[in-house]
Formats: sequence, structure tokens, C-alpha cells
Amino acid sequence: MLAAAGPNTPLAHFLYILTLPDNIPIVGLMVLLFYFTYLALREARKNDELERQGREDEIISRMQE
Repeated sequence: MLAAAGPNTPLAHFLYILTLPDNIPIVGLMVLLFYFTYLALREARKNDELERQGREDEIISRMQE
């Protein structure tokens, strides 16, 4: 589908707006936001699994590694 995106398509216009100099820091912040949200949710799931197994004392030691 991207190969069919000519200069007048909505996708081309969207990418043009994203790459404007004023918007590049905002796009970078959005990427960082999604990345760190993913990391936090991954760690939360690991901690929840340790709680389910009854190993709450290992959560603190894992966080300090």
C-alpha cells in the first residue's frame, strides 16, 4: 500500500507534517513515551507473576539489580 502512496495521498500529507522541523521533537517524545510505557507494563507483569507465585520478597531484590 505504501508504494501506491503518491504525493497527493493522505499518508504522504501526514508524513510531510510529521517531518516538519517544529514537529520532530514531538514525534520523538511520543516514541519515548510509548517505549517507556512498554517497559513499565512489562515490569508490572513480571511483578504480578511473582506475587501470584507468592514470592513478593523477590520483587524488591529484582528492582535493585
